[in-house]
Amino acid sequence: MTRSPLHRLAFGALRRLLYLWVRSETINQSAFSLRLDRSKPVFYVMQQPSVSDLAVVDHECTKAGLPRPVLPVAVGDQQEPAGFFYLTPEPGWLGGQDKRGASPTLVRLVNALGQHAVDDAQIIPVSVFWGLSPDRETSPWKLLFADSWAVTGRLRKLINILILGRKTRVQFSAPIHLRELVAQDKGHERTLRMVHRILRVHFRNQKTAVIGPDLSHRRNLVKGLVHAPLVRQAIAEEAEREKVTLAKAEATALRYGNEIASDYVYTAVRFLEVVLSWFWNKIYDGIRVNRIDSVQQIAQGHEVIYVPCHRSHIDYLLLSYLLFRNGLTPPHIAAGINLNMPVIGSLLRRGGAFFMRRTFKGNPLYTAVFNEYLHTLFSKGFPVEYFVEGGRSRTGRMLQPKTGMLAITLRSFLRSNRLPIVFVPVYIGYERVLEGRTYLGELRGATKKKESIFDLFKVVGALKQRFGQVWVNFGEPIKLAEFLDHEQPGWRDEELGPQFRPAWLNDTTNRLAERVAQHLNEAAAINPVNLVALALLSTPKLALDESALVRVLDLYLTLLRQVPYSPCTTLPDGDGRALLEFVKGMQLVAEQKDALGKICYLDEQNAILMTYYRNNVLHIFALPALLASFFQSSARIGREQILRFVRALYPYLQSELFIRWSLDELDAVVDQWLAALVEQGLLKIEADVYVRPAPSSRQFVLLTLLSRAITPTLQRFYMATALLLNAGQSALSAEELEDLSVVMAQRLSILHGLNAPEFFDKTLFRHFIQTLLDEGVLRRDEAGKLSHHPQLAEVVEGVAKRVLPAEIRLSIRQVALERAEDEPAAV
Repeated sequence: MTRSPLHRLAFGALRRLLYLWVRSETINQSAFSLRLDRSKPVFYVMQQPSVSDLAVVDHECTKAGLPRPVLPVAVGDQQEPAGFFYLTPEPGWLGGQDKRGASPTLVRLVNALGQHAVDDAQIIPVSVFWGLSPDRETSPWKLLFADSWAVTGRLRKLINILILGRKTRVQFSAPIHLRELVAQDKGHERTLRMVHRILRVHFRNQKTAVIGPDLSHRRNLVKGLVHAPLVRQAIAEEAEREKVTLAKAEATALRYGNEIASDYVYTAVRFLEVVLSWFWNKIYDGIRVNRIDSVQQIAQGHEVIYVPCHRSHIDYLLLSYLLFRNGLTPPHIAAGINLNMPVIGSLLRRGGAFFMRRTFKGNPLYTAVFNEYLHTLFSKGFPVEYFVEGGRSRTGRMLQPKTGMLAITLRSFLRSNRLPIVFVPVYIGYERVLEGRTYLGELRGATKKKESIFDLFKVVGALKQRFGQVWVNFGEPIKLAEFLDHEQPGWRDEELGPQFRPAWLNDTTNRLAERVAQHLNEAAAINPVNLVALALLSTPKLALDESALVRVLDLYLTLLRQVPYSPCTTLPDGDGRALLEFVKGMQLVAEQKDALGKICYLDEQNAILMTYYRNNVLHIFALPALLASFFQSSARIGREQILRFVRALYPYLQSELFIRWSLDELDAVVDQWLAALVEQGLLKIEADVYVRPAPSSRQFVLLTLLSRAITPTLQRFYMATALLLNAGQSALSAEELEDLSVVMAQRLSILHGLNAPEFFDKTLFRHFIQTLLDEGVLRRDEAGKLSHHPQLAEVVEGVAKRVLPAEIRLSIRQVALERAEDEPAAV
């Protein structure tokens, strides 16, 4: 077609006609950064013959300034009539089985390189996706129009263009240097087969990454679950246990499968894309995405499991939207069964959601069906998304992970690990979370409401508020095989039994959950609201002179640049002044003017809400704040003593806040932070002894504000241990200590005006007590009572004197002592 001027003229006319309707884009922009050597021949390869695909590729190459595929290319002394070829022969009008065979252009290129007629030739694989739709065989309309794994004939292609041509996307890949393959000297025929195989695998992986793998339609999928061996066994056990027929037990399993399974439909995804594009532009000032290129690279050839943090109901929608917009398959999302409501549930299911009950306990048949469904998704290569925190965080902290889904994933991988699994952490940070009003009530002590996606519609009444931007950071991926190699060497050769539940499963799953949470926190997006909240909540009256607040913000930015938390962590643009003006514009900070200047403060409502945004980044400031706290009661401390105090407290901070550094790395990180504090004038160093500034100095005020970020956490630690020590050995169970700690925290929050709702969060005390048990500081006897090391009191008091104000320590001890004295009377 393009071998003569007439053909080129006809092609140009066709391209112009096509683009009266078609709109195309390069989905990952890689076309603009291809490392091409323009002195060597460049050829494009497409999987199947298609004039419309060629026209789209030619259009995108023209836009990108790349060599056009329809123009002749010189290969040594010869000239190829066009710079493209197809991997497979052309199908018939109605589609048909393609036959494998080498393109004549490719044959001539391999010959030319073999005869050294040319130094090299560069082959760029290109894929064109019309609508990005995954296959769904239950709908004839879908089969007719949607881009899929089915062989596409001319008639279907024509209708495809008419229906989906406005959403056409092109993906260019890095060039393949043919010289590297010919240089292996395997002979002409074997080299051709090798090139063909490499290109086939490439196109298959690329198509899987963009539109999803070839999965049977929902009806057949659910029926397949019921016939899986592990489900058949569960059906037989259910029939025997419930005294019902096998047919009835099988019907129950089929009902469970239909209740669970998603029904992925392109039209629903496109509908959500249109609605959400309007939504983001209406509500938010934009979405800032970081490191998605790493996901695009790892998606090919891996089963990707996205594990986002969970702050809002729109987390479900936001991630799928971004992946779709960036040429990646929207994942199948684990959603709570409470969201399977009329209309909304159907739309979510068609957008990729599958539904799960809050608990599987007492229902082994449901468990078997759900496990088999997930195993099918994993083994077929469909990306999956679930929230390791379980529910949304109401306090802004990373919640303690729920390990159920991770355990199911691990068992599925042990069962079949032919397709490598990679976890991709996704940190989603909001400058104002949509459900802020709901969270505010719960932070004030209101009863937690049942989760409902209808909470989002309450936002309509608050559209006058400014919601700022959303930050989406993709963290460092975790390859499951590598993780298991490190944690359980020899796992590949272990006999696991029919249930694939090794003895080490629970412990390894817990460590995997911690790793995922740490990687999520590593990808934190620090925004202006986080930093202003951290600064103002560290003041006694929740207020600061404006110029002083700007200095604090500039200090925090400088420290974070000097000692980056992780390569995945992002910082806001601008200086302290710009950050403060931005937060004022969101009406989260109030100000008062007088003759001496402006005072910035938090009113009662915003003071509670801002604890949420401070807690988003508390893990990043925990270590420097801990170091600063040592100097509140001591003017001089040697390095070795500082390290000793840090090592004593760090395991509990790390466990609660999922801080990234191991104990082996801790000393070096502490030295980095101490050097940064010295450089900023917050400390001085004299012969390996660190000295605080004069208490009347501005630097000491900054050091004090920094220390107060971690003070409430240390107070909770001290409360629990004080109650335990005053009660005596083997006097309290873990549950009793937990309850008493909550009561004391509520009491102290009133007495000392501590405005942090998570201060008396029961789960935080529960986790601290469990960490004391894990560290061997506490022991549980046969009756469940707690005993402790005889030197615990000495260690606790020694550390507390360093990090807590005397007033708080005395108040905690007094309340604990009163409780101990009242105990006999109560009995």
